[in-house]
Amino acid sequence: MKIAIIGSGGREHAICKILNRSEKLEKIFCIPGNAGTSLIAENINLNLENFDEIKNFVLNNKIELVVVGPEKPLVEGIVDYLERYGIKVFGPNKLASKLEGSKIFTKKICQKFNIPTAKFGIFENEKNALEFLKKSNHPIVIKADNLASGKGVYICENIEESKLAVFEIFNGKFGQAKNVLIEEFLKGEEMSFFVISDGVSIRNFGTAQDHKRVLDGDKGKNTGGMGAYSPSRLMSNELENKVIKKIIQPTLKALLDLNTKYKGFLYAGLMIVNDEPFLIEYNVRMGDPECQTILPKLKTDLLEILLACCNKSLSKTNIEWQNKKSMCVVLCSNGYPEKFKKNIEIKNLDKIKLDENNFLFHAGTINKNDKVFSSGGRVLNFVSISDTFEDTKKKVYSKLDELNWTGGFCRRDIGYKVTN
Repeated sequence: MKIAIIGSGGREHAICKILNRSEKLEKIFCIPGNAGTSLIAENINLNLENFDEIKNFVLNNKIELVVVGPEKPLVEGIVDYLERYGIKVFGPNKLASKLEGSKIFTKKICQKFNIPTAKFGIFENEKNALEFLKKSNHPIVIKADNLASGKGVYICENIEESKLAVFEIFNGKFGQAKNVLIEEFLKGEEMSFFVISDGVSIRNFGTAQDHKRVLDGDKGKNTGGMGAYSPSRLMSNELENKVIKKIIQPTLKALLDLNTKYKGFLYAGLMIVNDEPFLIEYNVRMGDPECQTILPKLKTDLLEILLACCNKSLSKTNIEWQNKKSMCVVLCSNGYPEKFKKNIEIKNLDKIKLDENNFLFHAGTINKNDKVFSSGGRVLNFVSISDTFEDTKKKVYSKLDELNWTGGFCRRDIGYKVTN
């Protein structure tokens, strides 16, 4: 079977790697892919904003399944477009993707269906937002309504930081912003909760905790994710039931009321406060780096699972996992998430020994003359799985030290809240 994976990050390399285990697989195309995917797939350099170009390539190459990794093409409607030409696509349609594409869309669903979330206000201009902030308690959370690659969220400690956040959002730091969302600050611990859905039924697809801040100790600016571990230390059967009943099921019911169904991965970013889950945000795809953390533990054929979702037969599919601990550490270019250099050669990659418990997923990398160079802010993902988190940490950081890339840095405390 021929499949195509859309995207070029660590998430897409992980999907590519785990799909490559399937006996049903004939060939993988990655559009556009990275230096890592080129080792197991054929990279195709197409414009992700040109859906017609992608459609023609898929039809001409008789590709039987398209897997959409990143959020932008989903929010812009690539699933609806390709399905009009009879192409099988794994991922939610344009309307369902508004769960990530518009934070305000999701907040209104929470309001209507009593889904637990932070109290919030929506503001259409800088003046009204600042008037509200003058009367508000801090810390407070300010969000750009549109997609911002995981960076459009500000946790503001005082009015000066709040003013700067509102100014940057309305002045286009994350693209055109018609609204800003201001939320109360919830004191708790974050958890990433994943499900997979075929539009009829849902299955749990793991938990993780992501480290968003750039510096050790969860300090510094927000990033796309500096690392993650799985499963979340907060997970319990009781909490899982609360998340499904209070958050996931009402959300899917809201989409049904809008005459649409959800097909694909759904990631709920949660804040757990006194054992109660509150929805922070939705992502309409696997998180990055949570995907790299979770997928290596999967025992069931991933291709079978994705096809079952497209064929509405997920309820008949048994999803099995290794009972292991997993950790991912992201190696970034120096300067990230602000200005960073590109085209820095990464040597010693061929010296890193990998096996069924140790993985190296490329993100911002590119091949030039049989050498690998950095091409983005988040460059490589080192992942290890083991019976204990303590052992997993030792393994993953030893691999990073083996590479010893002077062009980048990583957090040295990923998973600091877990020990066993």
